[in-house]
Amino acid sequence: MKFSESIFAARFNITKQDLESYLAESLSQGGDYADLYFEYLLTSSISIDESMVKSATQGVSMGVGVRVIAGERTGYAYSDDLSPEKIRKAARVAACIAAGPSKVEKFDLSEGARHNLYPVITAPTETAFLERVELVKRADRTARGFDPRIFQVQATYADNLRFVMVATSEGVLTLDRQPLARLSVSALARENGGQPQRGHAGGGGRVELDFFLKEKTPEHFASEAAREAVAMLDAVEAPAGETTVVLGPGWPGILLHEAVGHGLEADFNRKGVSAFSGRIGQKVASELCTVIDDGTISSRRGSLNVDDEGHATARNVLIENGVLRGYLQDKLSSRLLGSDSTGSGRRESYAHIPMPRMTNTFMLAGESQPEDIIRSVAKGLYCVNFGGGQVDITSGNFVFSASESYLIEDGKLTRPVRNATLIGNGPEALKYVSMVGNDLRLDEGIGVCGKEGQSVPVGVGIPTIKIDRMTVGGTA
Repeated sequence: MKFSESIFAARFNITKQDLESYLAESLSQGGDYADLYFEYLLTSSISIDESMVKSATQGVSMGVGVRVIAGERTGYAYSDDLSPEKIRKAARVAACIAAGPSKVEKFDLSEGARHNLYPVITAPTETAFLERVELVKRADRTARGFDPRIFQVQATYADNLRFVMVATSEGVLTLDRQPLARLSVSALARENGGQPQRGHAGGGGRVELDFFLKEKTPEHFASEAAREAVAMLDAVEAPAGETTVVLGPGWPGILLHEAVGHGLEADFNRKGVSAFSGRIGQKVASELCTVIDDGTISSRRGSLNVDDEGHATARNVLIENGVLRGYLQDKLSSRLLGSDSTGSGRRESYAHIPMPRMTNTFMLAGESQPEDIIRSVAKGLYCVNFGGGQVDITSGNFVFSASESYLIEDGKLTRPVRNATLIGNGPEALKYVSMVGNDLRLDEGIGVCGKEGQSVPVGVGIPTIKIDRMTVGGTA
């Protein structure tokens, strides 16, 4: 199929000659590089509370972002009107912001190679709305029926279908159709008038609706949310002080994402403000730690056929056997640092400038049995799930709240713990990793990463790992 016959050309009512003309306009004041990012987005969301569907929305948005790079300067402008005059106006604004002496030679656009990581024929957004409403109803019924102590349930389903087209002054034209869906369930449990305890679960990915009907059903997520809430009813207050911490597999990888991953994004390192700046080739973690960011895993929430700058995504080794190997690069950082792009340029929408971001970030499995890791701890904390957290990029210091955790006493899991907070430093914490399990698991597909006001979908993962020293904030 020729570009002129494609669904993208029809969605945006545009030709290849139009794209080349807009790029030329973008570089009319000079500049080293320019790109156009077209987006057509279909969205829907449904939420249920008190066993009633409280909201159901559907929406459509579209627009174009125009970027011009001249040295370290970037000009960016966008429009939600795709008429030729509005696109040209955006191109001229970006051109004036990043005017420069350089001049790009004439280019001819040709479609670039890409993966096919999510061959979804019918996206959830394109199915009957009532089918998606039934998902949240099933989740509500299951969570409420799990245990009589469950007294409140909230379930939310959201999906979108994004059509993306990127054209660059390097002559690359990339097209992608990106489906995404997520189901989330939150449950509250209370016993004998005591303090309510919350459980949360959810997941999804770049999948068809059948994923929620056959693989990870509403019943699966609802039961997990209710189980966590009920388990925490018997929790004791977290003990405070330095102790051994064991992270369970899967979602606890969010600690790796926040405490280490953000510090490995190239813009922070290019500016010298990351705890990892200038440390490539140095040991920054235990030799048991190998950290990967991989945007090429089929159907995963954080995966993309191409990043938001038109580059094919890749499997990037960030830390190998404890040694820092590289950073996540977008177009601007790779140009300034003289490195290759790692397919990590991402943006929230056409109204946002791209920057280096993570996709699916995880630590590779080790050789230890998970049960042996638990047995090796005389006294410590086992963390199963995490809530919120934050990190200071410059220092690497982080604070995380564990939503579900258990005491380890004499090599056994004993009492559940509430209000546990993990406090530490990303590079330092990884140095104290003494055991890594053979049970690597990626999260269920619910992660959202925020950076400089932009949110993008991501994945995280980790095997069971033992960290010999970490500070736990608590009240006991």
